[in-house]
Amino acid sequence: MVTTAAGASAASRGLARRVAGSPWTGYLARRLGGVAAVLAFLVVVTFMIVRWVPGDPARQIVGLTAGEEEVRQVRERLGLTEPLWRQFGSYLGGLAHGDLGASFTTGQPVSSMLAQRLPLTIALATSALVVVLAVAIPLGTAVGVAQQRGRARAATSSFGVGASVLGAMPEYVAGTLLVFVFALTLRWLPVQGGAGFTSMILPALSIAIAPAAVLTRLVRNETATVLSQDYITMAMSKRLSNTRLLLRHVVPNVVTSTLTLGGLILVALLGGTVVAENVFNMPGIGSEIVRAIVKRDYPEVQGIILVLGLVAVLINLIVDVALGLLDPRVLTRRRS
Repeated sequence: MVTTAAGASAASRGLARRVAGSPWTGYLARRLGGVAAVLAFLVVVTFMIVRWVPGDPARQIVGLTAGEEEVRQVRERLGLTEPLWRQFGSYLGGLAHGDLGASFTTGQPVSSMLAQRLPLTIALATSALVVVLAVAIPLGTAVGVAQQRGRARAATSSFGVGASVLGAMPEYVAGTLLVFVFALTLRWLPVQGGAGFTSMILPALSIAIAPAAVLTRLVRNETATVLSQDYITMAMSKRLSNTRLLLRHVVPNVVTSTLTLGGLILVALLGGTVVAENVFNMPGIGSEIVRAIVKRDYPEVQGIILVLGLVAVLINLIVDVALGLLDPRVLTRRRS
C-alpha cells in the first residue's frame, strides 16, 4: 500500500514538472492573462463610455414635452440618481451572476435580446469569412505564382490596382452598389437581408469585399516570398509537380503567416456587420446597437459591446493557439 502511494506521488510530481516545463504552460498563461486584462478593461470602458455620451435616457423615454418631475421619477426608477460608484457596483454584481441588466426602453433582459439577435450576426460574420478565405487564398496564391514566374504580367500589374481600390471600399458603399446591381437592376437577389441563403449573399459580400482584397494581396506577397526561398529551388530540382510543391511547401507557410491577420480580419468582420445590418435592415445586434445608442439605452449598449469584445478576444485566443500548434517556435517568443 505504502509503495503504491509513493509511486502515485512520484507520478504526480513528474506530471507537475512536465506541465511546468512545457512551453505551452507559459504561453497559455500569458495569453489567458491578456484575455483577463482585456475583459476587465472592457467592463470598465463599456460602463463609462455610455455615460460620457451626451443625452438623458429618462428624457428619451418620457419625451421632450414631459415635465421635470416626470423625468426625475424615471431617473430614480432606472437607478440613475445613485452615485456612479454604486451604479458600477450593481453592474459588476449583475455580471458576476451572468445578468446584463434589462433594457431601459423595452424592459426585456439584455441576455434574451442577445440570444435572439446574436446568432444572425454570427452567421453573417461567418459567411463573410468563408467568402474572404475562399477568394483570398486561391486567388492570392495563383497571382503570387504567376508574378514570381513572370507570367501574365498585365494581369498581375492590374491586380494590385484593383485590390487597392476594393480594399479601401467601405461596407456601406459596397452594399449600396450590390443592391443597385443585383437587387434593383438584375433582380437576382432580395434587397432585404435575413437568415435565408439568398438573403445572406449581398450582406456577406458587402462585408467581405474589402477584407478579401487586403488578404489576397498579403497571400500574393507571401507566396512570392516563399517561392523565392532556396529550399523551394531545391524542391523544384527534384522535379516535384506544381500541385505537390504548392500543397507541401507553399500553402502551409502562407497559411501560417496569414493566420494572425485572418484573426484580425474576422474581428473587423464583426464590426462590419453593424453597417451591413443597417444597410440591409437585418435584425441582428448591429442594427440593435444603433437603436440603443440613439435611445441612450445603457444596459443594451453595455451588453452588446461587452459580448462583441468577448467574441473578439476569444477569436484572437483561438488564433494564438492555432499559431502555437502550427509553428511551435512562437511558444517561446515574447508577444511584441
